Amino acid sequence: MKALFAAAVSAVVLAASPALADSWKDQYKTLKFGILSGENEKDRIARYKPFEEYLEKELGVEVEIFTAGSYDGVIQAIAADQIEFAFLGSSSYAAAYTETNGGVVPLLTRLNKDGSTGYYSVVMVRCDSGYTSLDDLKGKVHAFADPDSTSGFAVPYFNMVQQGYDPKTHFAAIPFSGGHETGVLGVVNKQYDSAATWQNNATDGRWQRMITKGMIEEGVVCPIWESPEITSGPFTARVNLPAELIADMTVAVETIPEKDPAAFNSMRGGDDSPQKGWKRVDHERYQWIVDMRDWLKKQRRGG
Repeated sequence: MKALFAAAVSAVVLAASPALADSWKDQYKTLKFGILSGENEKDRIARYKPFEEYLEKELGVEVEIFTAGSYDGVIQAIAADQIEFAFLGSSSYAAAYTETNGGVVPLLTRLNKDGSTGYYSVVMVRCDSGYTSLDDLKGKVHAFADPDSTSGFAVPYFNMVQQGYDPKTHFAAIPFSGGHETGVLGVVNKQYDSAATWQNNATDGRWQRMITKGMIEEGVVCPIWESPEITSGPFTARVNLPAELIADMTVAVETIPEKDPAAFNSMRGGDDSPQKGWKRVDHERYQWIVDMRDWLKKQRRGG
């Protein structure tokens, strides 16, 4: 039934009639979309405010940004039908999919200028620490970002184990910093010896954007480990929404690069971002993340 519903949603997204497209507005006077806590709340809201205004103009209803102090806050909000849509990472999408028993559907993911739709997890250290590999971090304090973060926890943890580094025994402690920026700042301030975050390439990522924003100085932190490529997370909808609403929202987000370049530039993080647009996706693309999270959960249960 879930597969049939997803197929029906895809069909409607591809060809929704104007008459049907307006019917959902009688039920949804305000739409809410969630954004994860990868950066501080002030910057998150500022970055997505033009997008919020663009959606209101395109869809003809009020639109509100929803933020939370943790990834799980957004996951629980969409699971509880408190928000309709969310920008999720791959792992947080998988968490929402599991939490709702398949009650969410991925719509779009980032399409980069080079045609890729992925990014990487990296481990950051202070450049003056002398650490150059995971071997050097044995017995040190390593911060993961959030339990529901793809690049900040699931992927680095999983791949470290695959490479022979069990985080539970390799590091002295593995706290959660609460977010990517807080983890990097913790390294800068010597609260942690290392921290996991993300980057698209050598010039764009969370830590490079922190330099651009003046949060940290250039040359203070350096990456010493990089994961295999991660599937970019999806813009996600609840499956219990009207199919016409999902169709209209998908088209609105998909066409923002052409219809409102300034709003798109703001939400993607500026001119240096590698993102050029969006690519439609389905759940099958993220099933491996669901499986990886299940593996991680079993590891935790095992001690």
